[in-house]
Amino acid sequence: MVTIGDVARAAGVSRSTASYALSGKRTISPEVRQRVNDAVRQLGYTPNAGARALATSQTMVIGLLAQFLEDEFAPAMLQYMQGVSDTARELGYDILLVTEADGARALRRISDSRMVDGVVLLNVAQDDVRLPILRAAPQPGALVGLPGDCSGLDVFDLDFEEAGRMMVEHMYRLGHRELILVSQPEHVVERGGAYVWRLQDAALEQARLRGIRLHAVFGESRQPAIGQTLHNLLDTHPSATGLLLNNEAAAAALPTVMHARGLAAPADLSVIGRYSDEFARIFSLPFSSIESAPDRLGRMAVRQLVRRIESPEHRTEPHVVRYVSPELIDRGSTGEPR
Repeated sequence: MVTIGDVARAAGVSRSTASYALSGKRTISPEVRQRVNDAVRQLGYTPNAGARALATSQTMVIGLLAQFLEDEFAPAMLQYMQGVSDTARELGYDILLVTEADGARALRRISDSRMVDGVVLLNVAQDDVRLPILRAAPQPGALVGLPGDCSGLDVFDLDFEEAGRMMVEHMYRLGHRELILVSQPEHVVERGGAYVWRLQDAALEQARLRGIRLHAVFGESRQPAIGQTLHNLLDTHPSATGLLLNNEAAAAALPTVMHARGLAAPADLSVIGRYSDEFARIFSLPFSSIESAPDRLGRMAVRQLVRRIESPEHRTEPHVVRYVSPELIDRGSTGEPR
């Protein structure tokens, strides 16, 4: 196993100088630092995590608290997790993924034991029981998802209200006057998934202002139930000319449903979803969509978190709440109503 002594010999410096060059605890000339970094790369040296933590009070680990919930579509959650983990790796941090059902207890455990330098929370609820613990923790935290109270935390989310308005407005300008909106399962709302009602309420209000009849329903997160729900909705509202999807499982099931019914978009039914471009590629979805930007939100959260971890002056800066503006990606699935 390569040691710091091996690195020092290869770089032609003392062991302490090599250590200081890697830890940043003392000022080292750029030339010497470069020689040490070159030796690290050539030898494949990896600092001992325990020793590094003792020397720098940092673990170089970020805690990621996430859950795969039965009433949400798992592939969509994976995209948020990937955005966080990829950015952490780019910045030199490892990820400790915590999926314990009791998120509050898990968060208290990893923060009290100093297992991580900071925490990113996913699956954020309106009144999330983890937030008081995170505010009191010695490590900074960042959220992907908007809670009811954002105080003391950095928060990043899609502007779901604007997304709902944009979906309805786009259809209105094309001439549609009756639409169906399929949201996430009602259980998501019951446990505080604010993004569901944020988009739905804004869409309903925009529809009211524009004189559009909007049928808002909750859909399931799995097949075959969501497929049957889509069939039932199209049977129940035959005069609806457009379909809005705030439900990834519904978007993934819709091509099969439309094929079974002999429907095409936009000739028979205009469709707009809310999911990422990567999600559309994975499931070969031909529908226009509002970009949900999971990778971008993950990057924003991790970069802000690392900024607070690595700079004492940034640790005391005011916390931020930042929204990603929705963007409509046109894949040709909307047009004038039949």
